[in-house]
Amino acid sequence: MDAASLDGDLGKLRWRCRRGMKELDVLLTRYVEEDYLGATLEQQAAFRALLDSQDPLLNDYFLGRESPTDPILCALIERITVRPLNAR
Repeated sequence: MDAASLDGDLGKLRWRCRRGMKELDVLLTRYVEEDYLGATLEQQAAFRALLDSQDPLLNDYFLGRESPTDPILCALIERITVRPLNAR
């Protein structure tokens, strides 16, 4: 994949990370910015699938109220939520 195509794909992902809740925006966008490119293809696919979820369900996942049945999604959610918001 060339640089222009990669930038376009990342831009689309950043746009999809814009949610109705600021907390979700921050968590999801940070993952795209810091971890997405280093993730395996399977993890990247899981992240894109996660973005198809509704905001209340995502919120429940990130607050630990619910867990997805897919172990890859569970690991991804843990990866996204374990790092403190101010860590860089």
